[in-house]
Amino acid sequence: MIGLSVELFGITFKNPVWVASGTFGYGIEAMEIYDISKLGAVVTKGISLRPREGNAPERIAETPCGMLNSIGLQNPGVEGFLKKIYPEIEKIDTHFIANVFGETEEEYIEVCLALEEAQKIVAYELNVSCPNVKKGGMFFGHDPIILSKLVERIKAKVKKPVLVKLSPNTGDVREFAKVCIEAGADGLVLINTLIGMKIDIKAQKPDLSTVTGGLSGPAILPIAVRMVWEVYEQFGDSISIIGVGGIYDTDSAMQHVLAGASAIQVGTANFSDPYAPLKILEGIKGYMKEKQVKHFSQLVGKAHLSFTFSKR
Repeated sequence: MIGLSVELFGITFKNPVWVASGTFGYGIEAMEIYDISKLGAVVTKGISLRPREGNAPERIAETPCGMLNSIGLQNPGVEGFLKKIYPEIEKIDTHFIANVFGETEEEYIEVCLALEEAQKIVAYELNVSCPNVKKGGMFFGHDPIILSKLVERIKAKVKKPVLVKLSPNTGDVREFAKVCIEAGADGLVLINTLIGMKIDIKAQKPDLSTVTGGLSGPAILPIAVRMVWEVYEQFGDSISIIGVGGIYDTDSAMQHVLAGASAIQVGTANFSDPYAPLKILEGIKGYMKEKQVKHFSQLVGKAHLSFTFSKR
């Protein structure tokens, strides 16, 4: 028997394969394709206090080994989510994590409080590192003092676990991990997209209306794995890490896990292959059989032990 369940921040997830915010809608869209209750969790598209129309087109551009997006967190607002979308996800047999965004500390808090009674939402993922919105987002994720205060205030108000999605567009991600841990965060999500741009050489102008956007996809895998490794190496005993960034197959998922991720999120791969999360889940099972590992937790951070042993 292979044990795939993972217990993180007091919650048991049936397996470690989740889908990342902004790449899977609210989960209900994919129900036409397969039974998403097979997933360990669904992280919702970003939810803000008020409805957001997002940025003007063009908002997506394909790049080598990835894509740029500048959607701008388009969503119906927390009230619209609770009235129109939440009743549908209540029927799905897996956990949901709400990706939360605000332009001020108060907005973050209000969104979280509005979701406190929604039992299907088991935790909050704070989006403090979105590079394609003009307000909020990077403002919080690029200043450790401001970030610490935000996490501390939210933790004081809510009962559910709080995860923080950190930015790769800062100096040393460990500095930001440290302040989140000290402020009481329950988990860290590594990493959000990198800032990038693409120029249309025929039109001789940027492809995106916002000039820059968030780079995701296989191109960012080595950066994401490195940051998971660094944070786990320093804080692995203090907090759970969720790996995201460049995951598109079993190999890329296992790199995150062996670096220290207790669960992984599949993101951009959903656009090219909607079945990618299920294929990765099956691939992890196969990897565990091959390595004769009985429980998934035995693999988390294993590369650190192997590396240390090899240096002796």
